[in-house]
Amino acid sequence: MNRLSFSRPDGGVSFFDNPHSIDPDALEAHLRRKTPNAAGGFYQAVSDDWIRGADVGDSEIPTDRTFRNAWEDNNGIKVNILKAKDITKNRLRIERKPLLEAQDVAFQRALETGASTAEIVKEKQRLRDITKQVDTLTSLDELKALSF
Repeated sequence: MNRLSFSRPDGGVSFFDNPHSIDPDALEAHLRRKTPNAAGGFYQAVSDDWIRGADVGDSEIPTDRTFRNAWEDNNGIKVNILKAKDITKNRLRIERKPLLEAQDVAFQRALETGASTAEIVKEKQRLRDITKQVDTLTSLDELKALSF
């Protein structure tokens, strides 16, 4: 199946199905038309500040969607490593939240009983520092593999 790629204003790329190999210009005109929405305004599938890239086949679109929001159309669909790093940092922050909360509880209990908090403090710092590791990584495989 062929798809039309559009470069979004944020630098990302979106695809619209072109299953019957419709003339890309005719499909683009169709996507740019304004249609009424439920709120009484208009919905436009493709904004005027989007730029049509190309007619692309499924084989040109990456199958690994881990960093889908980091895809860009630069002479082919490629992953922007800086955006992939931001995605990884956000994933790690979400994964880290319950772990830090558990350490906070352990810290409070240790304080109440007079036990040592040294290991808890060390673990909390390790959890906080993991997002700093992202900046040192250079490949998508390394970013995907990074975890607690």
